[in-house]
Amino acid sequence: MNRKLVVIVLIALTVPILGYSYFARVSELEGEIKVSGAWALYPMMVKWTEEYQKLHPKIKIEVSAGGAGKGMADALGGLVDLGMISRDIYAEEIAKGAYYVVVTRGAVVATVNDDNPILNDLLTKGATKQCFYNIYIAGNVTTWGQVIGRPSVTDVVHVYTRSDSAGAAETWAKYLDKRQEDLGGIGVYGDPGLLEAVRKDRLGIAFNNIGYAYDLKTKKQVQGIRVVPIDTNENGRIDPEEDFYSTKDRIVEGIGRGAFPSSAINNLHLVAKSKFTGVTREFVKWILTDGQEYVDEAGFLPLSEDVIGEQLKKLG
Repeated sequence: MNRKLVVIVLIALTVPILGYSYFARVSELEGEIKVSGAWALYPMMVKWTEEYQKLHPKIKIEVSAGGAGKGMADALGGLVDLGMISRDIYAEEIAKGAYYVVVTRGAVVATVNDDNPILNDLLTKGATKQCFYNIYIAGNVTTWGQVIGRPSVTDVVHVYTRSDSAGAAETWAKYLDKRQEDLGGIGVYGDPGLLEAVRKDRLGIAFNNIGYAYDLKTKKQVQGIRVVPIDTNENGRIDPEEDFYSTKDRIVEGIGRGAFPSSAINNLHLVAKSKFTGVTREFVKWILTDGQEYVDEAGFLPLSEDVIGEQLKKLG
């Protein structure tokens, strides 16, 4: 065989191998991603970050919570690559360049201390939307006896709300047909802070994302608090079809079959300034595909295939 031909054959055989190795190297992701925002999405983002960095160890991801308002301000201000937002995106934010995708869903529930003076009545009778409205908006239900129609119980209701701009507060207010600024109560910072306020106050009531109200390991309600069932049909009792709050799995099932108020369910978003680019885009794409397998174990609600498809199109 001609020596020139041999050289050509060897080069031809070698190129695919060298090419594979080269593209493997250049396709290995490397860079930094900064994320801030909603307490609601924080546990899920931490999980996604842990799993993604196992696949791409040269990607450094910093995640900090601070409320949906901070996440939006940081993203629009260029302080972070991604803002975590647990409420609807406002038109004025879009006008400023907010570009977003939905990555999972959550829900907001009312929480009380497990030593509440009328706990048994609350668990069997529940509370109606109007009752929550009267506590948080109208302010004309001020004792626990009024909550269940027992005037002899005069313990005062200690109402807690969020002090920071928050998706949970916005969602709870939306359920009551209002905005966060309309909510009454003592302002407390962050989801963990609001939960702890009720754990320390037997007369307290608050609202929390289900990712905080339920222990993700045991799937039971967090020790020291109880989730208040909603009497959706307002018949004065919690019927079997309304009784699904005892564990995380049960409430997810209840939400899935439409037994939980849709207005108390919130889409959780990731927001970037103008568009998703570079390693940030790749990370978000992974979240919407392979990353969805971690949603349930982290205590969140899955997206439908149609919604996932729509979000992937937005990534471009």
